[in-house]
Amino acid sequence: MIDSTSHSRRFLTRRQRCACWLVCLLLGGILAMTALAQSPAANRALVLTLDDSINPATRDYVERGIRRAESMDAELLVVELDTPGGQVESMRRLAQTILAARVPIATYVTPSGARAASAGTYLLYASPIAAMTPGTHLGSATPVTLGGETPEDANSQAMRQKMIEDAVATIRGYAERHGRNADWAEQAVREAANLGAKEALERNVIDVVAVDLDDLMAQLDGRQVELEDGMRTLSTAQIELVREAPDWRTSLLSLIANPTVAYGLLLIGFYGLVFELASPGTLVPGVIGGISLMLGLFAFQVLSIDLAGLGLVLLGLAMIVGEAFLPSFGALGAGGIAAFVIGSILLMDEANSAVAWPLIGGTALVAAGFLLWGVMRLMGVRRRMPLTGREELIGAEAVALGDFTAGRGKVLLHGERWQARGKGPIRKGDRLRVMALDGLTVSVEPTSVERSPTSI
Repeated sequence: MIDSTSHSRRFLTRRQRCACWLVCLLLGGILAMTALAQSPAANRALVLTLDDSINPATRDYVERGIRRAESMDAELLVVELDTPGGQVESMRRLAQTILAARVPIATYVTPSGARAASAGTYLLYASPIAAMTPGTHLGSATPVTLGGETPEDANSQAMRQKMIEDAVATIRGYAERHGRNADWAEQAVREAANLGAKEALERNVIDVVAVDLDDLMAQLDGRQVELEDGMRTLSTAQIELVREAPDWRTSLLSLIANPTVAYGLLLIGFYGLVFELASPGTLVPGVIGGISLMLGLFAFQVLSIDLAGLGLVLLGLAMIVGEAFLPSFGALGAGGIAAFVIGSILLMDEANSAVAWPLIGGTALVAAGFLLWGVMRLMGVRRRMPLTGREELIGAEAVALGDFTAGRGKVLLHGERWQARGKGPIRKGDRLRVMALDGLTVSVEPTSVERSPTSI
């Protein structure tokens, strides 16, 4: 008995020791993973590629990259730039984000033959570090309107002058913020001047000319950069480059933001709503027009990407609910699912895409299932025989109330007396089938030789 108790105590002590070892190993693993995650992040550089026009999609891509670089405490963010220009509003918002970033940003015009034209010049000036590859150029920063201008119109000339003066003030502010050549920046706006990489370095328009990323990292090592929260000394000698190329979401949004596509979406949205108002109840033009109009407003930056996504999600949910109350034959439901998915893609961020995709897909599949069930039910109802009216009387059974004379007589049909016409001998009590209806007279024919046991 004593031996058994001591053995049990030794066994329990052994279990407690194992539990302590497991807890220690678990805590040690967590601490090691935390240290591993924090240690190399400070010596990483996130590399983005912006080789399209500056539009809401590319702005969203770069802004998400900046947020990711800040969250991973990266040493540097490099934006590889090759752009013909873009929308003024997108450029301004992106420049504001760059100026307020808590991570050093180097805008690098690359590869050889690339350009930072128009809006790209503003982004280059707004960046804490401006770099170019030999064989690249920047400039032509004069703002232009989408529809051109009318030289003879005094109002148009005044508006153009206001745009130029505003652009000059903007780019000079960027230049003075980073101590670069503000006079040439003004020349690029007023005279659409251009500079190559070597000339830009000589005239203090950019900071570095580098042949590739490795050369850029070598030249930036030990350089001091002024940020919103103070000076930062870069350590890029043995930095790890983490490249994040544009994903399919950015490509899709860039396609929507293309000026030609955006203009087409606005036209489709406008005429779709016009056709719906001209023929209320059609629903298909209204559904297509509503979705197209929301996307067009996003493309022209009337709505931000978040507002456009939220609007499409709410529009989609309203259409899905409306499918249950309106006879749209699936038009509202299908349009609602499409609007919900597109809006969810606009709202979806890379950081939560792993969670977002199952949620989006699951919600869309559930809505599609209800839509399919509703359509199948509707098709089944359409195949049913009518319960009232003229259509229901055709094929109904009746009973002869007396012998027909000269092919005429009376029948009992749904508890009512009807005048009837029939071919052949029809006697009282015969079961008849209604074949046609002419006013208040039915045409009947015998269905069986049996007689009804009921006589009236």
